[in-house]
Amino acid sequence: MKKLYRSTLNRKLTGLSGGIGDWLGVDPTIIRLVLIVSGVFSLGTTLLVYIIASLLVPKAPFEVLSPDSHFRFHA
Repeated sequence: MKKLYRSTLNRKLTGLSGGIGDWLGVDPTIIRLVLIVSGVFSLGTTLLVYIIASLLVPKAPFEVLSPDSHFRFHA
């Protein structure tokens, strides 16, 4: 069973959306859009749940870049 971690590579704020995306096998951008739409319609409840989850879900101990990743390193 795969554990849920906050991503250290695919993060905008806390890495929670990147971690959920990795955990579910979904693009993290879709997770972020769902959270934004949910946040608008839930009158802030989603934001509260996001903050609590960011505090409870641990950071990934390590992450390995896959060969198909699109990271570019500049010298």
